[in-house]
Amino acid sequence: MNTRTRTRTGELHRAQAAAARRRQRQLRLIGGIGAVVIVGLLVAIGVVVANSVSADETPSASGQLIAPANLTDTAAIPAGQASAPVTVEIYLDYMCPACGKFEEANGGELSRLITTGTVRVALRPISFLDRTSQGTRYSTRAANAMATVADRAPAAVWAFNTALYENQPEEGTRGLTDDEIATRATKAGVPKDVADAFARRIFEPWVAKSTDKAFTSGVEGTPTIKINGTVFTGDVYTTGPLTRAIEAAASGTQQ
Repeated sequence: MNTRTRTRTGELHRAQAAAARRRQRQLRLIGGIGAVVIVGLLVAIGVVVANSVSADETPSASGQLIAPANLTDTAAIPAGQASAPVTVEIYLDYMCPACGKFEEANGGELSRLITTGTVRVALRPISFLDRTSQGTRYSTRAANAMATVADRAPAAVWAFNTALYENQPEEGTRGLTDDEIATRATKAGVPKDVADAFARRIFEPWVAKSTDKAFTSGVEGTPTIKINGTVFTGDVYTTGPLTRAIEAAASGTQQ
């Protein structure tokens, strides 16, 4: 509980105590039905005050909600040229085994298409698999690390994304430690001072908000892939179908 919340809670307790004293005086004065009405009003006031306290809480233990810099205009983490004719949007969780299979089948092709300027990837890391990492919140920590790279070393985003999938931890394990994530980042070209910032958890509230927003928008699981805003319904676990769909979109044709 932070200082502001403790202060607000203390004020709430004092207000409730004062309200109780007033209620006793009012009950002695008017009694009966009038007292019931007053009690009801006091309860309603208490609910409003309590709600105002809970609504003012920060979204995560790590503090203020800060969005990373260098996001797309739809708040995704970009990799590739903004002028690319095709945008491939990927909703992912770095502990998700299906996302690992998607990366195995398509990561190389996406790297090639990024290099040729055909595609811009828009990453949307979320954290719904936190519950499967034995309390370490691996999904959140990995997504926070990616957000930190986007904020401070955007040129390394795609290489770091690839590095997180190499030897991906199995679902149900504790995942990588902060130091292990940082080591993978530096090996992928992320500056050490940026990797050192992962443990500060700067963007964890943003990850939580992004996760909620993803499922509110209709995303049902990961990986979810969109090509220029349209959900790709083809085979994402075999090399080829996604590439052909991207190339068709780039040429303005439909498969």
